[in-house]
Amino acid sequence: MFFENGCFEGMNYLVHFPDGYEKGQKYPVLLMLHGAGTRGITLEAYKESQNFPNISRSAENRLVIVAPHCTDTFWYEKYETLMRFAKAVATMPFTDPTRYYLCGASMGGYTAWQLAMSCPSLFAAVIPICGGGMYGMASRLVNLPIWAFHGAKDTTVLPAESQNMVDAVNRKGGNAKLTVYPENAHDAWSDTYRDPLVFAWLLSHENRNSPVLQDEYRGKKEFG
Repeated sequence: MFFENGCFEGMNYLVHFPDGYEKGQKYPVLLMLHGAGTRGITLEAYKESQNFPNISRSAENRLVIVAPHCTDTFWYEKYETLMRFAKAVATMPFTDPTRYYLCGASMGGYTAWQLAMSCPSLFAAVIPICGGGMYGMASRLVNLPIWAFHGAKDTTVLPAESQNMVDAVNRKGGNAKLTVYPENAHDAWSDTYRDPLVFAWLLSHENRNSPVLQDEYRGKKEFG
């Protein structure tokens, strides 16, 4: 495995290539959004994160991992840049756009939910971990396979945050599920990224999402 560094509109990012990577080939790509604890480190230090080898092993060296680095207080402070970056990754030379996936943990989990709602036809499947979101907008996610994860003993982000999102998506007719680790506190990502079954599920999906979605709220006074 090896890394390349990049910069997009002032936002640094890493690309983690799997063993056996061949330039010119198209690969499944995972856009990985880190949590608040990674904000203050350098890119070189970020390369030491166990998330990269854990995901790569679990995915049997099939995934290219693209990991933008947030140095602000929240991902939302550079959200427009992140959204443009997510769309740019879909066109990178190594990306198979039909097998482009999204995951995020904690601060990145919140942002993964939001980015999926902003770009519902961009990704083939999403793994939001110990996050939450605007469940009133869950209808935007009905075409997108989602597997959320949370620790039952998490007091940093309550498990209800994930449960509310998953329930809201399913009420609208979507395809979302939630795994709660009974003994985990906030760190639900380590177990998730080490689980080959998670990545077998992820890689089983190709992007067949419809870009046409109904807006339930536009022009309705009862929604402000």
